[in-house]
Amino acid sequence: TGVKEDSFNVLDLAEYTKNRPWWRKVFAPSSGSSAEKYHVATQLVIGGVTGWCTGFIFQKVGKLAATAVGGGFFLLQIANHTGYIKVDWKLVERDVNKAKQQLKYHSSGNKMSPEVKSRVDEV
Repeated sequence: TGVKEDSFNVLDLAEYTKNRPWWRKVFAPSSGSSAEKYHVATQLVIGGVTGWCTGFIFQKVGKLAATAVGGGFFLLQIANHTGYIKVDWKLVERDVNKAKQQLKYHSSGNKMSPEVKSRVDEV
């Protein structure tokens, strides 16, 4: 009758950590936003470093893309001059003249050229 009954809650840490998302385990145990967790100076440093890294990466990627496009154009010119690529300039001139006529026709206020109208009708 003088025995006091103590109750204990058992906390299974293995189950507790299984139910938590991985990013909470890695970054912070508190559930507040980053604006509440870090000082303003820390946020500015993190933002500055990530911004610099992003700019550096995009600079390198941009140079690589420009080099690839320029190199591809250069290789096409070399292939053209050495004879690997033959351009039918009469066909190019005919297509350019056709495009000019269609532009003049459209800019003069007319609706559609017969060629375009027949293609639209086919579709």
